[in-house]
Amino acid sequence: MPHMKQMTRENDSSVSEFILMGLTDQPELQLPLFVLFLVNYAVTVIGNLSLMSLIFLNSDLHTPMYYFIFNLSFIDFCYSFVFTPKMLMSFVLEKNTISFRGCMTQLFFFSFFVSSECYVLTAMAYDRFVAICQPLLYKVVMSPGICFMLMFGSYLMGFAGAMAHTGCMIRLNFCDSNIINHYMCDIFPLLQLSCSSTYVNELVSFILVGTVLILSSLIILVSYAMILFNIIHMSSGKDWSKALGTCGSHIVTVSLFYGSGLLAYVKPSSAETVGQGKIFSVFYTFLVPILNPLIYSLRNKDVKLAVKRTMKRITS
Repeated sequence: MPHMKQMTRENDSSVSEFILMGLTDQPELQLPLFVLFLVNYAVTVIGNLSLMSLIFLNSDLHTPMYYFIFNLSFIDFCYSFVFTPKMLMSFVLEKNTISFRGCMTQLFFFSFFVSSECYVLTAMAYDRFVAICQPLLYKVVMSPGICFMLMFGSYLMGFAGAMAHTGCMIRLNFCDSNIINHYMCDIFPLLQLSCSSTYVNELVSFILVGTVLILSSLIILVSYAMILFNIIHMSSGKDWSKALGTCGSHIVTVSLFYGSGLLAYVKPSSAETVGQGKIFSVFYTFLVPILNPLIYSLRNKDVKLAVKRTMKRITS
């Protein structure tokens, strides 16, 4: 009897695979977009691997700030593997299919890395707050143990959120259309295909996404409000520029990630807005991972010095 129940549960969803529509169905755009995103993918992988290697090999960069940047690059590096290969395939194949299990796996890792990145960016804002507002206590407050716990907590929260999103999606029945209006298995395009009630999924998504956004945004805003208050009361212009310099890269990253994410998920209920969300999601799935290494290297004196030292070691 338990075996029969399991078989029935497995056969509830008659859809065994999905078809990913991709970014566009216009034939003349397929090849240029394939080349563009292939170059983007290569630069993202090389950029994030280079930054991680640089931080790992240079002891001067073994500080809390660079520990968080290393984790940010690691997430962006892994994140690019989740959806880019399938997207590239959509430009060259007539029918780009993904199995039901493959789709749920992609959804899990996508949710995991997006949530984890939100929490890592939050930890980075807290790190900057302690560095500028409590510099004498910095080494105590941001000890290696606390930094590790902050990162462990970020990944754990990301994992819990991804499990909840994926678990709720697996319980749905997909028995009508199997064509996903997206280049990856995202939550809202999948919900549109379900022939069972999606109320619980929408509620869980609203609670989880709302919690991540509100909690991380609140900590980031409070941290920067305190930083701004401290900067205003600084006496010299040199202190001003140094404080703003340490925060500038992070502010740019947070603005890009949250801005594009909000554009992608604003009013995601109708087919038209899901289509718009697909275009906007390109920004945070492809633009942010490629820009993060550039932002943290081009705007950073420590990284530039580390590059020079590493190049000297290689040439000598």
